[in-house]
Amino acid sequence: QVQLVESGGGLVQPGGSLRLSCAASGGTFSRYVMGWMGWFRRAPGKEREFVVGRTWSGVSTYYADSVKGRFTISSDNAKNTVYLQMNSLKPEDTAVYYCASRQSGAYSPSPASYDLWGQGTQVTVSS
Repeated sequence: QVQLVESGGGLVQPGGSLRLSCAASGGTFSRYVMGWMGWFRRAPGKEREFVVGRTWSGVSTYYADSVKGRFTISSDNAKNTVYLQMNSLKPEDTAVYYCASRQSGAYSPSPASYDLWGQGTQVTVSS
């Protein structure tokens, strides 16, 4: 069974930084390495929203306007792990952050286009 497990969330002051990790495991994960990895978030009372999407190859990356210039996605394909470096955090970045994966297809910011999800990790930005 393929699984995604996020870690690295926590409480940080405005202007601070956090790095989230998403480790993938499972015997059939090789089907996903030709597709996309993404980070999404859900703030209290809001729908899940796209943060960033990146092909496993690293050729294509798309960021939401709200995080562009502050967040950076990277990956260690040998470890099947994706990272989200978050800098200059703002209170409005407070949310549960999820990593997700899809096997193939064109770029899409829609959560519905991703079929493998982690359990989420809480990020709280507050003084």
